Amino acid sequence: MKFGSVENPQDIDFTLPQDHPETKAVLNRDKRANTPEIYVGCAKWNRADLKGFYPRGTKDELGYYATQFNAIELNATFYRIFPAEQFSKWYDKTPKGFKFFPKLNQEISHWKRLNEVTQVVDNYLYNASNLKEKLGTVFLQMHSNFAPKDFDRVVNFIESWPKEIPLAVEFRHPNWYNDSNVSDELYQLLESHYISNIIVDTAGRRDLMHMRLTNATAFVRYVGANHASDYSRLDDWVERLKLWKAQGIKEIDFFIHQNIEKESPLLSAYFLKKVNAALGCNLTIPNQETQKTLF
Repeated sequence: MKFGSVENPQDIDFTLPQDHPETKAVLNRDKRANTPEIYVGCAKWNRADLKGFYPRGTKDELGYYATQFNAIELNATFYRIFPAEQFSKWYDKTPKGFKFFPKLNQEISHWKRLNEVTQVVDNYLYNASNLKEKLGTVFLQMHSNFAPKDFDRVVNFIESWPKEIPLAVEFRHPNWYNDSNVSDELYQLLESHYISNIIVDTAGRRDLMHMRLTNATAFVRYVGANHASDYSRLDDWVERLKLWKAQGIKEIDFFIHQNIEKESPLLSAYFLKKVNAALGCNLTIPNQETQKTLF
């Protein structure tokens, strides 16, 4: 994912902002004592994108990927309409406990821009439901030119979304966040319908770092800059997740992108080792035998 990429990452202030004041309140309302469910993954499993990740001779890329990660941010569903049978095949290729986090198709978000999309959404969810218990949070990513002037479309979409399917949303137009009247209304809408407010951490769009959770699930899309700072940024995220755990977070969905995607598994391995140590987890470290030099 090249969204927010820059040519000078060394000049960016990557300081993780303080939480929005309401984030702690949201987490405290649904506080739980146990370790949260944590899902970490990449955006895709294609060999061409993750060059060097797969052992020589690997024929089933998804099958191998699912032995190394417990989740995938399924971006392919944004570009193509997949039939129910394909979702069933993906289900069969992955182990118990693995989850898919599919992006809603571009017809919904970018072409129709949430206008008269009921039938398209119903068809999409009918097919995706073949992932059964492996269907994680579905996510909606709006175009960067989708502005608050169409807030009514967001309201209609959110209110009609089936409550039994977890949803997360991502807005990229800055006016969703730089006008407190708009942002407060948006956060209240999402919170009242228990929908996750996606946090995007990318170099060139620090204005999207709202740090406002609207339910007890944190959905984070992290974009590295293929720079040494990628690792210290992840260190800061581990500390924030540790804080959120103490405040009662229920689920963490964390997806790691790179401008050059083949480095995503390497960055993920670093992050997962840190998460395991800080949050008391035992998540698989991808390709651990070949990653030892990192640690």
